[in-house]
Amino acid sequence: MDDIQMDDEERWRDLDLLLTRPGRLVGPGFEPCPELRAFLQSPDCRILCVGAGGLGCEILKDLALSGVVHIDVIDMDTIDVSNLNRQFLFRMKDVGQPKATIAAERINARVPGVRVTPHFGRIEDQPADWYRSFAIIILGLDSLEARRYMNSVVCGFLEYDDTGQPDLSTVKPMVDGGTEGFKGHARVILPGHTPCFECTLWLFPPQTKFPLCTLAETPRSAAHCIEYAHLILWGQVRPGEEFDTDSEEHMKWVYERAAERAKQYGIHGVTYQLTQGVVKNIIPAIASTNAIISAQCVLEALKTLTCFSTGLDNYMMYVGSTGLYTHTAKYEKDPNCPICSAGVPVEVDPDCTLQQFIDHLRSDPSLGKHLSAPSVSFGATNLFAHGVFEAETAPNLSRRMADLVPDDGTILTVNDKRLRGPMRVRVRYSSSMKA
Repeated sequence: MDDIQMDDEERWRDLDLLLTRPGRLVGPGFEPCPELRAFLQSPDCRILCVGAGGLGCEILKDLALSGVVHIDVIDMDTIDVSNLNRQFLFRMKDVGQPKATIAAERINARVPGVRVTPHFGRIEDQPADWYRSFAIIILGLDSLEARRYMNSVVCGFLEYDDTGQPDLSTVKPMVDGGTEGFKGHARVILPGHTPCFECTLWLFPPQTKFPLCTLAETPRSAAHCIEYAHLILWGQVRPGEEFDTDSEEHMKWVYERAAERAKQYGIHGVTYQLTQGVVKNIIPAIASTNAIISAQCVLEALKTLTCFSTGLDNYMMYVGSTGLYTHTAKYEKDPNCPICSAGVPVEVDPDCTLQQFIDHLRSDPSLGKHLSAPSVSFGATNLFAHGVFEAETAPNLSRRMADLVPDDGTILTVNDKRLRGPMRVRVRYSSSMKA
């Protein structure tokens, strides 16, 4: 098979059929032409895959076999022997090596012409402009916090015009996939047009919590022993040291202490793999589920980039535990979302001071969790800013809001080190509100 050579016309025949013929189900503005494949394979169409685990391996494979040439992958994890049953790009000899590096090497060696660039590190360590350079971002993550971080990154690029409409040139498309055993989902996020993660946090159920009294006094399962070592014993034995879920030494410490406690209470089933699953809240992955969700994610990415077919609007759920079931839903944007909305309405007394307004933002149940030391600006004018402009803007803290922002309905920009992008708030003056 290795001796068989195919020219580009034969190799990409099926892709060209999608990109060069019209139809009634195409996306808005679709113009069939051979230049679309040239675009997909050009440096202008760089695609980022976030995560190189079970889902990420499938996404990389599907992208490469779908004609995409320029692919980047970022992951902070190294390969563990427990990954090998479903993360098919890795071998036993790769254990301990960075997932992103090995995944890129395997795809580059297997698919002629593709150029996968690996990045071994944390997503938080990359600057915003690096993410801005990609045509689209595909997430293959197993963490809600990582998803929320990437959501804040792409929404941070979003800008609105004076009428509250999103500037299309600032919309960074993102496709997210997720799997939990025989269940999975794929969703398309177009900031400003479709709901972002923050708009639909209710889709993610809260993690299972155990009463501390049960963990400490009456453990009845292997999970109880593991959580006792993780939540109680760690702080007692290693006070002041933060537990790192990505540290092998920390995880082994919890496993060993959990195994001792399980033996003490006659409980069976504590393993290192279960310890990882409980501490990280990992649900066992199924290879076939990863393959199905990856195919949907890559298909949606290709549709978003070329419009050869109408895209998913905007969420697909898959359930494979009792047969084959899929369901699509069009979820709505939250008009008051602090991350992606054109302006969250905030009622303030026109006579309150800027300091009181900032305090109000920090105490707000929805907005305050995103803020620690906010700076506020009005257009290009800094009303109050930390850092080099703090001395210059500090006198404004005692001034009336009505003097600083005379017009009701004005959009103010709030920046904070907890935010990856600006938060927009719409000032609504209410004389009945107490400062």
